[in-house]
Amino acid sequence: VSSTYAHTSPRPTTLAFVRLTNGQATYTFYDENTAGRMLTIEDLPKLGAEIEAMLFGAISLISEPAGSAYEEFMRREHEARVMMLDPNIRPNFIPDKAKHLRRIREMMAMADIVKLSDEDLKWFDEAGSHEDVVRNWLDRGPELIVVTHGSEGAVGYSKAHRVTVMPQKVKVVDTVGAGDTFNAGILASLHEQGLLTKAAIGGLSEDAIRKALELGARAAAVT
Repeated sequence: VSSTYAHTSPRPTTLAFVRLTNGQATYTFYDENTAGRMLTIEDLPKLGAEIEAMLFGAISLISEPAGSAYEEFMRREHEARVMMLDPNIRPNFIPDKAKHLRRIREMMAMADIVKLSDEDLKWFDEAGSHEDVVRNWLDRGPELIVVTHGSEGAVGYSKAHRVTVMPQKVKVVDTVGAGDTFNAGILASLHEQGLLTKAAIGGLSEDAIRKALELGARAAAVT
């Protein structure tokens, strides 16, 4: 892990408190005037050609000015490298659903890969089955959309393929960070396969998608 592009600030760090109930986490955040929340586009770095992909998502897209900064960062970089978006919807932290929905939809149109849970999918409140909604989204920009279904596994959709991968069977202690690790596994697999480019993402084979989801599932199982 390199800190080459990390921005430092004298502002305080966000505090996150996690409460576990039967292995499921609920979160409380204290981030008023913190370094993460007060980030602006001027704080974000100019990236070198060695950066193959970028991942955006979660509560960093809700608060201002950070949310607007990250949206603009994706807009600035999305033509040069692979973009992955994980909305990771936290309804209790979203004060303005219409505003956040607009942001996620605009970022989705710039993303090459979108990963979201079946619960996230419900938040969008679009008509049709999960697959109907995802197929519609594939016409708006993304080349690969992955929907996770907890113990029922994950399904990867491209315009040409539908791939289902079951999760690893483990004793669940908690689920904190599992989604982030799943995302990392997908990107790592595509990198290892030599497919982490905008051109390659547009034509992924069924086998390539399966390998990416399988590594994501294996990695998430040990988070």
